[in-house]
Amino acid sequence: MRKAFIAIAAFLVTATLMISLAWPPFYWAFIFIGPIILLGIYDLYQPKHSIVRNYPVLGRLRYLAEDLRPKVYQYFVESDTNGKPFSRLNRSLIYQRAKKDNDTIPFGTQLDVYDNGYEWLSHSIAAISHHELNEDPRVLVGGPDCAQPYSASILNISAMSFGSLSQNAILALNGGAFMGNFAHNTGEGGISDYHAAPKGDLIWQIGTGYFGCRNDDGSFNFDAFGVRSKTEQVKMIEIKLSQGAKPGHGGILPAKKVTPEIARIRLVKEGFDVISPPAHSAFSTPLELLAFVKKLRELSGGKPIGFKLCIGRKSEFFAICKAMVETGTYVDFITVDGGEGGTGAAPQEFSNAVGMPLREGVAFVYDVLSGFDLKKHIKIIASGKVSSGFDLVKNIALGADLCNSARAMMFALGCIQALECNSNTCPTGVATQDPSLMKGLVVEDKKVRVFNYHRLTVASAVELLGAAGLRHPYQLSRAYINRRIAPNVMQSYMETFPYIPEGSLLNTPYPLRFELGMALSTSASFAPTDYRVTAIDYAHANSFTDTPPSNN
Repeated sequence: MRKAFIAIAAFLVTATLMISLAWPPFYWAFIFIGPIILLGIYDLYQPKHSIVRNYPVLGRLRYLAEDLRPKVYQYFVESDTNGKPFSRLNRSLIYQRAKKDNDTIPFGTQLDVYDNGYEWLSHSIAAISHHELNEDPRVLVGGPDCAQPYSASILNISAMSFGSLSQNAILALNGGAFMGNFAHNTGEGGISDYHAAPKGDLIWQIGTGYFGCRNDDGSFNFDAFGVRSKTEQVKMIEIKLSQGAKPGHGGILPAKKVTPEIARIRLVKEGFDVISPPAHSAFSTPLELLAFVKKLRELSGGKPIGFKLCIGRKSEFFAICKAMVETGTYVDFITVDGGEGGTGAAPQEFSNAVGMPLREGVAFVYDVLSGFDLKKHIKIIASGKVSSGFDLVKNIALGADLCNSARAMMFALGCIQALECNSNTCPTGVATQDPSLMKGLVVEDKKVRVFNYHRLTVASAVELLGAAGLRHPYQLSRAYINRRIAPNVMQSYMETFPYIPEGSLLNTPYPLRFELGMALSTSASFAPTDYRVTAIDYAHANSFTDTPPSNN
Protein backbone atom coordinates (compact mmCIF):
# COMPACT_ATOMS: atom_id res chain seq x y z
CA MET A 1 0.00 0.00 0.00
CA ARG A 2 2.98 2.31 0.59
CA LYS A 3 4.07 1.87 -3.04
CA ALA A 4 0.51 2.24 -4.25
CA PHE A 5 0.13 5.53 -2.37
CA ILE A 6 3.36 6.90 -3.88
CA ALA A 7 2.21 5.87 -7.37
CA ILE A 8 -1.27 7.35 -6.89
CA ALA A 9 0.13 10.59 -5.45
CA ALA A 10 2.59 10.96 -8.34
CA PHE A 11 -0.18 10.29 -10.85
CA LEU A 12 -2.52 12.86 -9.27
CA VAL A 13 0.18 15.54 -9.17
CA THR A 14 1.26 14.84 -12.78
CA ALA A 15 -2.30 14.72 -14.10
CA THR A 16 -3.26 17.91 -12.29
CA LEU A 17 -0.24 19.76 -13.67
CA MET A 18 -0.90 18.57 -17.23
CA ILE A 19 -4.58 19.50 -17.14
CA SER A 20 -3.72 22.86 -15.58
CA LEU A 21 -1.37 23.67 -18.48
CA ALA A 22 -4.32 23.38 -20.81
CA TRP A 23 -6.87 24.89 -18.38
CA PRO A 24 -5.19 27.03 -15.66
CA PRO A 25 -8.22 27.17 -13.27
CA PHE A 26 -7.65 23.46 -12.59
CA TYR A 27 -4.69 24.47 -10.39
CA TRP A 28 -7.35 24.96 -7.68
CA ALA A 29 -7.59 21.17 -7.44
CA PHE A 30 -4.40 21.29 -5.38
CA ILE A 31 -6.48 22.81 -2.54
CA PHE A 32 -8.08 19.35 -2.16
CA ILE A 33 -5.30 17.07 -3.41
CA GLY A 34 -2.40 18.82 -1.69
CA PRO A 35 -3.40 18.32 1.95
CA ILE A 36 -4.20 14.64 1.33
CA ILE A 37 -0.81 14.03 -0.31
CA LEU A 38 1.04 15.91 2.44
CA LEU A 39 -0.83 13.92 5.10
CA GLY A 40 0.07 10.70 3.30
CA ILE A 41 3.77 11.68 3.14
CA TYR A 42 3.69 12.39 6.89
CA ASP A 43 2.02 9.02 7.49
CA LEU A 44 4.75 7.23 5.52
CA TYR A 45 7.46 8.41 7.89
CA GLN A 46 5.74 8.82 11.30
CA PRO A 47 6.99 6.09 13.70
CA LYS A 48 4.05 5.61 16.11
CA HIS A 49 1.26 3.90 14.16
CA SER A 50 2.05 0.81 12.06
CA ILE A 51 -1.34 0.70 10.33
CA VAL A 52 -1.07 4.33 9.24
CA ARG A 53 2.57 3.86 8.18
CA ASN A 54 1.65 0.91 5.95
CA TYR A 55 -1.66 2.37 4.73
CA PRO A 56 -1.15 6.15 4.43
CA VAL A 57 -4.35 8.20 4.81
CA LEU A 58 -6.64 5.15 4.54
CA GLY A 59 -5.24 3.71 7.78
CA ARG A 60 -6.69 6.68 9.64
CA LEU A 61 -10.21 5.41 8.92
CA ARG A 62 -9.54 2.77 11.59
CA TYR A 63 -9.47 5.44 14.29
CA LEU A 64 -12.64 7.01 12.94
CA ALA A 65 -14.34 3.59 13.06
CA GLU A 66 -13.15 3.04 16.64
CA ASP A 67 -14.55 6.41 17.67
CA LEU A 68 -17.91 5.69 16.03
CA ARG A 69 -18.17 2.09 17.25
CA PRO A 70 -19.82 2.77 20.67
CA LYS A 71 -22.41 5.03 19.04
CA VAL A 72 -23.19 2.62 16.21
CA TYR A 73 -23.41 -0.29 18.62
CA GLN A 74 -25.72 1.55 21.02
CA TYR A 75 -28.15 2.79 18.38
CA PHE A 76 -28.08 0.06 15.73
CA VAL A 77 -26.73 -3.21 17.18
CA GLU A 78 -27.58 -3.73 20.85
CA SER A 79 -31.03 -4.93 21.86
CA ASP A 80 -33.20 -3.27 24.50
CA THR A 81 -31.94 -5.71 27.13
CA ASN A 82 -28.23 -6.33 26.50
CA GLY A 83 -26.69 -2.84 26.66
CA LYS A 84 -23.84 -2.29 29.12
CA PRO A 85 -23.39 -0.96 31.75
CA PHE A 86 -27.09 0.00 31.59
CA SER A 87 -29.49 -1.54 29.10
CA ARG A 88 -31.76 0.49 26.86
CA LEU A 89 -34.71 -0.61 29.02
CA ASN A 90 -33.08 0.84 32.14
CA ARG A 91 -32.10 4.07 30.43
CA SER A 92 -35.49 4.55 28.82
CA LEU A 93 -37.26 4.07 32.14
CA ILE A 94 -35.11 6.79 33.73
CA TYR A 95 -35.60 9.19 30.80
CA GLN A 96 -39.36 8.64 30.83
CA ARG A 97 -39.66 9.28 34.54
CA ALA A 98 -37.39 12.31 34.39
CA LYS A 99 -39.55 13.82 31.65
CA LYS A 100 -42.81 12.56 33.21
CA ASP A 101 -43.56 10.61 30.03
CA ASN A 102 -45.53 7.37 29.99
CA ASP A 103 -43.28 4.77 31.69
CA THR A 104 -45.46 1.71 31.11
CA ILE A 105 -44.52 -1.05 28.63
CA PRO A 106 -46.83 -2.86 26.17
CA PHE A 107 -47.20 -6.53 25.36
CA GLY A 108 -45.35 -8.04 28.32
CA THR A 109 -41.77 -8.23 29.52
CA GLN A 110 -38.82 -8.44 27.14
CA LEU A 111 -36.78 -10.27 29.78
CA ASP A 112 -36.31 -14.04 29.56
CA VAL A 113 -37.98 -15.13 32.78
CA TYR A 114 -36.43 -18.62 32.44
CA ASP A 115 -32.89 -17.31 32.17
CA ASN A 116 -30.46 -17.71 35.08
CA GLY A 117 -30.36 -14.57 37.17
CA TYR A 118 -33.97 -13.51 36.55
CA GLU A 119 -35.38 -11.99 39.75
CA TRP A 120 -38.88 -11.21 40.95
CA LEU A 121 -40.87 -10.02 43.96
CA SER A 122 -43.30 -12.27 45.85
CA HIS A 123 -46.59 -10.40 45.75
CA SER A 124 -49.57 -10.91 48.04
CA ILE A 125 -53.22 -11.75 47.48
CA ALA A 126 -53.87 -9.22 50.26
CA ALA A 127 -52.18 -6.39 48.33
CA ILE A 128 -52.50 -2.83 49.60
CA SER A 129 -53.36 0.14 47.40
CA HIS A 130 -50.40 2.50 47.12
CA HIS A 131 -52.84 5.35 47.79
CA GLU A 132 -53.01 4.12 51.38
CA LEU A 133 -49.22 4.17 51.79
CA ASN A 134 -46.72 6.91 52.56
CA GLU A 135 -45.44 8.11 49.18
CA ASP A 136 -42.25 9.50 50.72
CA PRO A 137 -40.94 6.98 53.27
CA ARG A 138 -38.09 8.34 55.39
CA VAL A 139 -35.32 6.74 57.44
CA LEU A 140 -33.87 8.40 60.56
CA VAL A 141 -30.07 8.18 60.42
CA GLY A 142 -28.33 8.64 63.77
CA GLY A 143 -27.13 6.34 66.52
CA PRO A 144 -27.10 6.82 70.30
CA ASP A 145 -24.31 9.43 70.21
CA CYS A 146 -25.79 11.47 67.36
CA ALA A 147 -27.24 14.82 68.48
CA GLN A 148 -28.58 15.82 65.04
CA PRO A 149 -30.09 12.74 63.34
CA TYR A 150 -31.13 13.17 59.73
CA SER A 151 -34.45 12.07 58.25
CA ALA A 152 -33.34 10.71 54.87
CA SER A 153 -35.24 9.67 51.77
CA ILE A 154 -34.89 6.03 50.74
CA LEU A 155 -33.24 7.26 47.49
CA ASN A 156 -30.48 9.88 47.36
CA ILE A 157 -27.76 11.12 44.99
CA SER A 158 -24.54 9.14 45.29
CA ALA A 159 -21.04 10.63 45.42
CA MET A 160 -19.94 12.61 42.34
CA SER A 161 -17.44 15.44 42.70
CA PHE A 162 -17.38 18.85 41.06
CA GLY A 163 -14.54 18.42 38.62
CA SER A 164 -15.65 15.00 37.46
CA LEU A 165 -19.07 16.55 36.78
CA SER A 166 -19.61 20.02 35.35
CA GLN A 167 -20.78 22.94 37.44
CA ASN A 168 -24.15 22.88 35.64
CA ALA A 169 -24.58 19.18 36.43
CA ILE A 170 -23.86 19.81 40.13
CA LEU A 171 -26.25 22.75 40.21
CA ALA A 172 -29.03 20.70 38.61
CA LEU A 173 -28.49 17.70 40.90
CA ASN A 174 -28.54 19.78 44.05
CA GLY A 175 -31.46 21.82 42.77
CA GLY A 176 -33.42 18.62 42.24
CA ALA A 177 -32.45 17.43 45.73
CA PHE A 178 -33.74 20.69 47.18
CA MET A 179 -37.04 20.39 45.33
CA GLY A 180 -37.53 16.75 46.37
CA ASN A 181 -36.16 16.94 49.93
CA PHE A 182 -33.50 14.28 49.43
CA ALA A 183 -29.73 14.28 49.94
CA HIS A 184 -26.84 14.94 47.57
CA ASN A 185 -23.43 13.39 48.29
CA THR A 186 -20.63 15.81 47.40
CA GLY A 187 -18.06 13.21 46.37
CA GLU A 188 -14.55 13.50 47.71
CA GLY A 189 -13.86 16.76 45.85
CA GLY A 190 -15.43 18.76 48.66
CA ILE A 191 -18.27 21.26 48.94
CA SER A 192 -18.20 23.54 45.91
CA ASP A 193 -20.15 26.74 45.37
CA TYR A 194 -22.37 24.73 43.02
CA HIS A 195 -23.28 22.29 45.79
CA ALA A 196 -24.09 25.15 48.14
CA ALA A 197 -26.03 27.56 45.91
CA PRO A 198 -29.28 25.57 45.42
CA LYS A 199 -29.39 24.76 49.19
CA GLY A 200 -30.19 21.05 48.81
CA ASP A 201 -29.22 18.72 51.69
CA LEU A 202 -25.60 17.57 51.51
CA ILE A 203 -23.70 14.49 52.59
CA TRP A 204 -20.11 15.71 52.80
CA GLN A 205 -17.78 12.95 51.66
CA ILE A 206 -14.21 13.02 52.95
CA GLY A 207 -11.72 10.93 51.00
CA THR A 208 -8.04 10.27 51.49
CA GLY A 209 -7.12 13.66 50.02
CA TYR A 210 -9.15 15.46 52.74
CA PHE A 211 -10.29 18.08 50.23
CA GLY A 212 -11.88 21.03 51.97
CA CYS A 213 -10.40 20.02 55.32
CA ARG A 214 -6.66 19.56 54.74
CA ASN A 215 -3.37 21.16 55.61
CA ASP A 216 -0.78 22.06 52.97
CA ASP A 217 1.00 18.74 53.52
CA GLY A 218 -2.19 16.75 52.90
CA SER A 219 -2.89 15.91 56.53
CA PHE A 220 -6.33 16.36 58.06
CA ASN A 221 -7.24 19.87 59.23
CA PHE A 222 -9.66 19.56 62.15
CA ASP A 223 -10.28 23.32 62.33
CA ALA A 224 -11.29 23.56 58.69
CA PHE A 225 -13.52 20.52 59.11
CA GLY A 226 -15.22 22.03 62.16
CA VAL A 227 -16.10 25.22 60.33
CA ARG A 228 -17.51 23.56 57.18
CA SER A 229 -19.27 20.67 58.89
CA LYS A 230 -21.37 22.99 61.05
CA THR A 231 -23.07 24.63 58.07
CA GLU A 232 -26.81 24.00 58.01
CA GLN A 233 -26.73 22.41 54.56
CA VAL A 234 -24.39 19.58 55.63
CA LYS A 235 -26.62 16.87 57.12
CA MET A 236 -24.20 13.91 57.29
CA ILE A 237 -20.46 13.27 56.93
CA GLU A 238 -19.16 10.22 55.07
CA ILE A 239 -15.56 8.98 55.34
CA LYS A 240 -14.65 7.24 52.10
CA LEU A 241 -12.56 4.15 52.85
CA SER A 242 -12.95 2.74 49.33
CA GLN A 243 -15.28 2.93 46.35
CA GLY A 244 -16.74 0.42 43.94
CA ALA A 245 -15.25 2.00 40.80
CA LYS A 246 -11.64 1.57 41.91
CA PRO A 247 -11.38 0.05 45.40
CA GLY A 248 -7.94 0.29 46.96
CA HIS A 249 -6.80 2.85 44.37
CA GLY A 250 -5.84 6.48 44.87
CA GLY A 251 -5.76 9.20 42.27
CA ILE A 252 -4.03 12.30 40.98
CA LEU A 253 -5.45 15.63 39.85
CA PRO A 254 -2.88 17.01 37.38
CA ALA A 255 -1.56 20.54 37.90
CA LYS A 256 -3.25 21.90 34.75
CA LYS A 257 -6.66 21.05 36.23
CA VAL A 258 -5.96 22.73 39.57
CA THR A 259 -7.57 26.07 38.71
CA PRO A 260 -7.94 28.90 41.22
CA GLU A 261 -11.52 27.74 41.82
CA ILE A 262 -10.54 24.11 42.44
CA ALA A 263 -7.65 25.22 44.67
CA ARG A 264 -10.01 27.32 46.81
CA ILE A 265 -12.65 24.58 47.12
CA ARG A 266 -10.22 21.76 47.90
CA LEU A 267 -7.71 23.78 49.96
CA VAL A 268 -4.82 22.86 47.67
CA LYS A 269 -2.11 24.85 45.89
CA GLU A 270 -3.00 26.20 42.49
CA GLY A 271 -0.94 24.79 39.62
CA PHE A 272 0.46 21.78 41.48
CA ASP A 273 -0.40 18.08 41.19
CA VAL A 274 -2.81 16.96 43.92
CA ILE A 275 -2.47 13.39 45.17
CA SER A 276 -5.28 11.30 46.66
CA PRO A 277 -3.43 8.42 48.31
CA PRO A 278 -4.98 4.94 48.37
CA ALA A 279 -5.24 4.95 52.20
CA HIS A 280 -6.01 7.47 54.95
CA SER A 281 -3.29 9.20 56.95
CA ALA A 282 -5.58 10.27 59.83
CA PHE A 283 -5.90 6.69 61.08
CA SER A 284 -4.31 3.30 60.44
CA THR A 285 -6.22 0.84 62.67
CA PRO A 286 -9.90 0.13 63.39
CA LEU A 287 -9.56 1.66 66.85
CA GLU A 288 -8.02 4.81 65.38
CA LEU A 289 -10.81 4.97 62.78
CA LEU A 290 -13.44 5.03 65.54
CA ALA A 291 -11.50 7.65 67.49
CA PHE A 292 -11.52 9.71 64.27
CA VAL A 293 -15.28 9.16 63.92
CA LYS A 294 -15.83 10.30 67.51
CA LYS A 295 -13.74 13.44 66.96
CA LEU A 296 -15.62 14.35 63.77
CA ARG A 297 -18.96 13.88 65.50
CA GLU A 298 -17.91 16.27 68.26
CA LEU A 299 -16.55 18.89 65.84
CA SER A 300 -19.68 18.76 63.65
CA GLY A 301 -22.02 19.32 66.56
CA GLY A 302 -23.26 15.75 66.71
CA LYS A 303 -24.16 15.14 63.06
CA PRO A 304 -24.33 11.57 61.69
CA ILE A 305 -20.87 10.22 60.85
CA GLY A 306 -20.40 7.12 58.73
CA PHE A 307 -18.08 5.55 56.23
CA LYS A 308 -18.29 4.22 52.70
CA LEU A 309 -16.54 1.09 51.52
CA CYS A 310 -16.57 -1.60 48.89
CA ILE A 311 -16.07 -4.90 50.69
CA GLY A 312 -12.69 -6.43 49.97
CA ARG A 313 -10.88 -8.44 52.63
CA LYS A 314 -13.71 -9.54 54.92
CA SER A 315 -11.55 -9.69 58.04
CA GLU A 316 -11.18 -5.89 57.93
CA PHE A 317 -14.89 -5.37 58.39
CA PHE A 318 -14.93 -7.88 61.26
CA ALA A 319 -12.09 -5.87 62.79
CA ILE A 320 -14.06 -2.61 62.58
CA CYS A 321 -17.08 -4.24 64.22
CA LYS A 322 -14.90 -5.67 66.99
CA ALA A 323 -13.54 -2.17 67.59
CA MET A 324 -17.08 -0.75 67.82
CA VAL A 325 -18.04 -3.39 70.39
CA GLU A 326 -14.88 -2.80 72.45
CA THR A 327 -15.06 1.01 72.47
CA GLY A 328 -18.82 1.58 72.48
CA THR A 329 -18.28 4.10 69.66
CA TYR A 330 -20.55 3.43 66.69
CA VAL A 331 -20.77 4.92 63.24
CA ASP A 332 -24.24 6.17 62.37
CA PHE A 333 -24.32 4.70 58.88
CA ILE A 334 -22.30 2.55 56.50
CA THR A 335 -22.50 3.06 52.74
CA VAL A 336 -21.84 -0.21 50.93
CA ASP A 337 -20.58 0.40 47.40
CA GLY A 338 -20.74 -2.47 44.93
CA GLY A 339 -17.86 -3.43 42.67
CA GLU A 340 -20.18 -2.68 39.72
CA GLY A 341 -20.38 1.00 40.73
CA GLY A 342 -18.56 3.92 39.16
CA THR A 343 -19.38 7.12 37.33
CA GLY A 344 -16.06 8.25 35.90
CA ALA A 345 -12.60 7.04 34.98
CA ALA A 346 -11.01 3.98 36.60
CA PRO A 347 -8.37 1.45 35.54
CA GLN A 348 -10.01 -1.45 33.72
CA GLU A 349 -8.61 -4.09 36.06
CA PHE A 350 -10.05 -2.29 39.08
CA SER A 351 -13.47 -1.78 37.50
CA ASN A 352 -13.70 -5.36 36.25
CA ALA A 353 -11.87 -7.46 38.81
CA VAL A 354 -11.65 -5.76 42.23
CA GLY A 355 -14.33 -5.39 44.88
CA MET A 356 -17.35 -7.37 46.05
CA PRO A 357 -20.58 -6.83 44.07
CA LEU A 358 -23.35 -4.91 45.83
CA ARG A 359 -25.76 -7.76 46.51
CA GLU A 360 -23.16 -9.85 48.35
CA GLY A 361 -21.72 -6.75 50.02
CA VAL A 362 -25.01 -5.56 51.52
CA ALA A 363 -25.94 -9.04 52.77
CA PHE A 364 -22.49 -9.51 54.32
CA VAL A 365 -22.47 -6.13 56.08
CA TYR A 366 -25.99 -6.63 57.42
CA ASP A 367 -25.22 -10.11 58.72
CA VAL A 368 -21.99 -9.11 60.44
CA LEU A 369 -23.60 -6.05 62.06
CA SER A 370 -26.49 -8.23 63.20
CA GLY A 371 -24.09 -10.86 64.52
CA PHE A 372 -22.34 -8.23 66.65
CA ASP A 373 -25.73 -6.80 67.70
CA LEU A 374 -24.79 -3.47 66.12
CA LYS A 375 -27.41 -3.15 63.38
CA LYS A 376 -29.85 -1.43 65.77
CA HIS A 377 -27.43 1.53 65.95
CA ILE A 378 -26.33 1.70 62.30
CA LYS A 379 -28.14 2.35 59.03
CA ILE A 380 -26.93 0.72 55.80
CA ILE A 381 -26.92 2.63 52.51
CA ALA A 382 -26.67 0.57 49.31
CA SER A 383 -24.84 2.20 46.39
CA GLY A 384 -24.15 0.55 43.05
CA LYS A 385 -26.22 0.44 39.85
CA VAL A 386 -29.49 1.43 41.53
CA SER A 387 -31.95 2.78 38.97
CA SER A 388 -35.50 1.44 39.51
CA GLY A 389 -38.05 0.91 42.22
CA PHE A 390 -37.30 -2.80 42.12
CA ASP A 391 -33.61 -2.05 42.74
CA LEU A 392 -34.63 -0.14 45.87
CA VAL A 393 -36.82 -3.00 47.04
CA LYS A 394 -34.13 -5.64 46.37
CA ASN A 395 -31.45 -3.82 48.30
CA ILE A 396 -33.73 -3.01 51.22
CA ALA A 397 -34.81 -6.65 51.33
CA LEU A 398 -31.16 -7.70 51.56
CA GLY A 399 -30.57 -5.44 54.56
CA ALA A 400 -30.12 -1.86 53.34
CA ASP A 401 -32.17 0.92 54.89
CA LEU A 402 -31.87 3.30 51.95
CA CYS A 403 -30.07 3.60 48.61
CA ASN A 404 -27.84 6.02 46.72
CA SER A 405 -27.76 6.36 42.94
CA ALA A 406 -25.17 8.08 40.75
CA ARG A 407 -25.41 6.98 37.13
CA ALA A 408 -29.21 6.94 37.14
CA MET A 409 -29.13 10.56 38.31
CA MET A 410 -26.75 11.31 35.44
CA PHE A 411 -29.27 9.78 33.02
CA ALA A 412 -31.94 12.01 34.55
CA LEU A 413 -29.67 14.96 33.68
CA GLY A 414 -29.55 13.81 30.07
CA CYS A 415 -26.51 11.47 29.99
CA ILE A 416 -26.70 9.19 26.92
CA GLN A 417 -24.07 6.64 28.02
CA ALA A 418 -21.62 7.90 25.41
CA LEU A 419 -18.81 6.39 27.52
CA GLU A 420 -16.70 9.56 27.29
CA CYS A 421 -16.66 10.44 31.01
CA ASN A 422 -12.86 10.19 31.12
CA SER A 423 -12.13 12.31 28.05
CA ASN A 424 -13.71 15.72 28.86
CA THR A 425 -15.83 15.40 25.70
CA CYS A 426 -19.19 14.42 27.24
CA PRO A 427 -21.68 15.45 24.54
CA THR A 428 -24.44 16.27 27.04
CA GLY A 429 -22.36 18.56 29.28
CA VAL A 430 -22.65 16.29 32.33
CA ALA A 431 -19.13 14.90 32.81
CA THR A 432 -17.00 17.66 31.32
CA GLN A 433 -15.34 20.94 32.19
CA ASP A 434 -15.52 22.20 28.60
CA PRO A 435 -17.54 25.46 28.80
CA SER A 436 -18.95 25.04 25.29
CA LEU A 437 -20.31 21.58 26.09
CA MET A 438 -21.44 22.57 29.57
CA LYS A 439 -23.79 25.20 28.08
CA GLY A 440 -25.90 22.41 26.61
CA LEU A 441 -27.07 21.43 30.10
CA VAL A 442 -29.77 23.89 31.16
CA VAL A 443 -29.95 23.84 34.95
CA GLU A 444 -33.55 25.05 35.31
CA ASP A 445 -34.82 22.24 33.08
CA LYS A 446 -32.59 19.43 34.33
CA LYS A 447 -33.14 20.00 38.05
CA VAL A 448 -36.85 19.37 37.47
CA ARG A 449 -35.99 16.12 35.70
CA VAL A 450 -33.87 14.99 38.65
CA PHE A 451 -36.78 15.79 40.96
CA ASN A 452 -39.26 13.92 38.74
CA TYR A 453 -37.04 10.86 38.45
CA HIS A 454 -36.54 10.64 42.21
CA ARG A 455 -40.22 11.11 43.06
CA LEU A 456 -41.55 8.60 40.54
CA THR A 457 -38.89 5.97 41.34
CA VAL A 458 -39.65 6.16 45.06
CA ALA A 459 -43.35 5.97 44.19
CA SER A 460 -42.74 2.80 42.15
CA ALA A 461 -40.94 1.23 45.13
CA VAL A 462 -43.92 2.10 47.34
CA GLU A 463 -46.28 0.48 44.82
CA LEU A 464 -44.17 -2.69 44.95
CA LEU A 465 -44.43 -2.64 48.74
CA GLY A 466 -48.19 -2.49 48.43
CA ALA A 467 -48.18 -5.37 45.95
CA ALA A 468 -46.31 -7.44 48.52
CA GLY A 469 -48.88 -6.56 51.19
CA LEU A 470 -46.44 -4.38 53.15
CA ARG A 471 -46.84 -0.87 54.50
CA HIS A 472 -43.25 0.11 55.31
CA PRO A 473 -39.87 -0.59 53.67
CA TYR A 474 -38.46 -2.00 56.92
CA GLN A 475 -40.98 -4.85 56.67
CA LEU A 476 -39.16 -6.23 53.66
CA SER A 477 -37.01 -9.32 54.18
CA ARG A 478 -34.94 -11.59 51.99
CA ALA A 479 -37.88 -13.96 51.71
CA TYR A 480 -39.66 -11.53 49.36
CA ILE A 481 -37.11 -11.59 46.52
CA ASN A 482 -36.62 -14.67 44.33
CA ARG A 483 -33.88 -15.54 41.83
CA ARG A 484 -33.59 -18.27 39.21
CA ILE A 485 -30.24 -20.02 39.62
CA ALA A 486 -30.83 -22.92 37.20
CA PRO A 487 -33.49 -23.84 34.61
CA ASN A 488 -35.62 -25.58 37.24
CA VAL A 489 -34.19 -24.15 40.47
CA MET A 490 -35.37 -20.95 42.20
CA GLN A 491 -34.17 -19.55 45.49
CA SER A 492 -35.29 -16.70 47.66
CA TYR A 493 -32.64 -14.31 48.89
CA MET A 494 -33.22 -15.86 52.31
CA GLU A 495 -32.02 -19.21 50.97
CA THR A 496 -29.08 -17.67 49.11
CA PHE A 497 -28.09 -15.39 51.99
CA PRO A 498 -29.41 -17.04 55.17
CA TYR A 499 -29.70 -14.78 58.21
CA ILE A 500 -27.69 -15.40 61.36
CA PRO A 501 -29.07 -14.82 64.89
CA GLU A 502 -28.56 -11.37 66.41
CA GLY A 503 -25.57 -11.32 68.72
CA SER A 504 -24.25 -14.65 67.46
CA LEU A 505 -20.77 -13.19 66.83
CA LEU A 506 -20.38 -11.98 70.41
CA ASN A 507 -19.78 -15.45 71.84
CA THR A 508 -18.49 -18.79 70.63
CA PRO A 509 -19.37 -20.98 68.89
CA TYR A 510 -19.74 -18.63 65.93
CA PRO A 511 -21.85 -19.41 62.87
CA LEU A 512 -19.61 -21.63 60.78
CA ARG A 513 -19.34 -19.40 57.71
CA PHE A 514 -18.05 -16.56 59.89
CA GLU A 515 -15.45 -18.50 61.87
CA LEU A 516 -12.59 -17.65 59.55
CA GLY A 517 -13.35 -13.93 59.53
CA MET A 518 -13.52 -13.89 63.31
CA ALA A 519 -10.25 -15.79 63.59
CA LEU A 520 -8.37 -13.51 61.20
CA SER A 521 -9.56 -10.16 62.62
CA THR A 522 -8.50 -7.95 65.50
CA SER A 523 -9.57 -4.45 66.51
CA ALA A 524 -5.91 -3.42 66.73
CA SER A 525 -5.17 -3.76 63.02
CA PHE A 526 -6.72 -3.92 59.56
CA ALA A 527 -4.20 -6.61 58.67
CA PRO A 528 -5.27 -10.23 59.26
CA THR A 529 -3.83 -12.06 62.23
CA ASP A 530 -1.18 -14.76 61.83
CA TYR A 531 -3.78 -17.46 62.48
CA ARG A 532 -2.87 -20.50 60.39
CA VAL A 533 -5.75 -21.41 58.12
CA THR A 534 -6.54 -25.06 57.60
CA ALA A 535 -8.69 -26.84 55.04
CA ILE A 536 -11.37 -27.27 57.69
CA ASP A 537 -11.39 -23.53 58.36
CA TYR A 538 -11.96 -22.83 54.69
CA ALA A 539 -14.75 -25.37 54.49
CA HIS A 540 -16.47 -23.78 57.44
CA ALA A 541 -15.91 -20.22 56.25
CA ASN A 542 -17.41 -20.88 52.82
CA SER A 543 -20.32 -22.94 54.07
CA PHE A 544 -23.80 -21.52 53.47
CA THR A 545 -25.22 -23.44 56.38
CA ASP A 546 -24.76 -22.81 60.06
CA THR A 547 -25.28 -26.48 60.92
CA PRO A 548 -22.11 -28.33 62.03
CA PRO A 549 -20.91 -30.91 59.47
CA SER A 550 -21.99 -34.48 59.95
CA ASN A 551 -19.50 -37.07 61.20
CA ASN A 552 -21.00 -39.72 58.94
